[in-house]
Amino acid sequence: WDRLRDRAQMASVVRQLAGSSLVLPAKSRSRGRSGLCCRASLRGVGSNSTSTTTSDQRQLVSSTDELTLGRADPVAGAEDSGGITTGDDGPAEVEKLHAVAEAAADRVQMHDIISRQRDNWNHLLLHSTNSLALAACVMAALAPASTSLLALKASAGVLLASAAVTMAAVNKIQPSQLAEEQRNATRLWRQLERDVRATLALGASAATKDDFFLEAMDRVLALDAAHPLPLLPGMLEKFPNTVEPARWWPEKNPARRSASSNTRHGARRASVAGDNGWARELEEEMRGIARVLKVKDEQEYLSFGKAVLKLNRGLAVAGPALARTAAIAATFIGSGDAGTSWASGAAVLGGALAAAVNTVEHGGQVGMVFELCRNVTGLYRKIQDDIDDNLDEANLEQRENGELFETKVALQLGRSPSDLRQFKEMASPSFRDEDIRNFAGELF
Repeated sequence: WDRLRDRAQMASVVRQLAGSSLVLPAKSRSRGRSGLCCRASLRGVGSNSTSTTTSDQRQLVSSTDELTLGRADPVAGAEDSGGITTGDDGPAEVEKLHAVAEAAADRVQMHDIISRQRDNWNHLLLHSTNSLALAACVMAALAPASTSLLALKASAGVLLASAAVTMAAVNKIQPSQLAEEQRNATRLWRQLERDVRATLALGASAATKDDFFLEAMDRVLALDAAHPLPLLPGMLEKFPNTVEPARWWPEKNPARRSASSNTRHGARRASVAGDNGWARELEEEMRGIARVLKVKDEQEYLSFGKAVLKLNRGLAVAGPALARTAAIAATFIGSGDAGTSWASGAAVLGGALAAAVNTVEHGGQVGMVFELCRNVTGLYRKIQDDIDDNLDEANLEQRENGELFETKVALQLGRSPSDLRQFKEMASPSFRDEDIRNFAGELF
């Protein structure tokens, strides 16, 4: 009786499934395919049947066999279901962004290692060069009264010449400036890596929209050009003729900029409604900030950078010149009674002054200060470009959210969003540049 009851229950299930179809998912055989559907049909069972019969049992066994065959051959089942698949673009874009993130992480390690190495260069070469110059000064001072005049004289000349050559080489590459370049590059590459990984964390839909991969690749190429890894060739000019802000972000597409400029006034009129967090007051506020950054903050750091560059150029020339002069004077030590005193004194004075100049230049890291000025002006220039890109965008929905963008600008300038409202009046053409008193940035 138990067997008959079980068979009756199974027959009831078959009767419920009669005339319908059962779809079984099958595992995908390829990475880019979302899955194949296998369909197995069950033969109809007479609805008038009221008891378990041999026919019902045979139908159940046949249906089970068909399900097994359908599951074992997913490709054949896929032909019946129409071959539903998904495109490969999504996973491919995600894999590309993973590659960009890994490359950025690798660049972070390389730039960090190189920045430490070049900072060590600055300290080691500073102390080594000063030791050469000061040791030569002591020898030049002791040479006139020593019985080993020739040995001390030659040693002082060789050490001073070595110090002059070392100073010239170090002043050419500016290790403190090289270290600052690599530190800034490390920070920017970390920022790119965080942006890419944050986008990947949002899912494939966020990673594949708005050409984020192309934007990330443009940032990679711009960073490689702005902060080259090799020392020679490719090193950035340490004594440029003109001081320009550092640039590490890609240029905007000229075609898009031209199209946006043609519809700029239309965008201003549309912004009155406050779409996507934008309003006319916020646009005027952003224009005022961009104007203050350009007229006040950027010019202040460019002027200071020019003064630092002028000082660094003078120190770079004076140090080797003084050491070379001291080396020449050391060769005249002991040439006569009158000549001995002036030659020894000139060698000592020249070597001491060369060591002092070298200490001011590299101990004070004047090159690093100049690079810091370039980076700060570059940050202000980037904020201006971001503001212009958003304001030039005709479609308000394509802009970054206005409130979010205002918060980002405030954080970059070291201010609160409410502090930025004071710059709204400075967007008016009637407001003169000479009347701008306050700086936009308070972080630097």
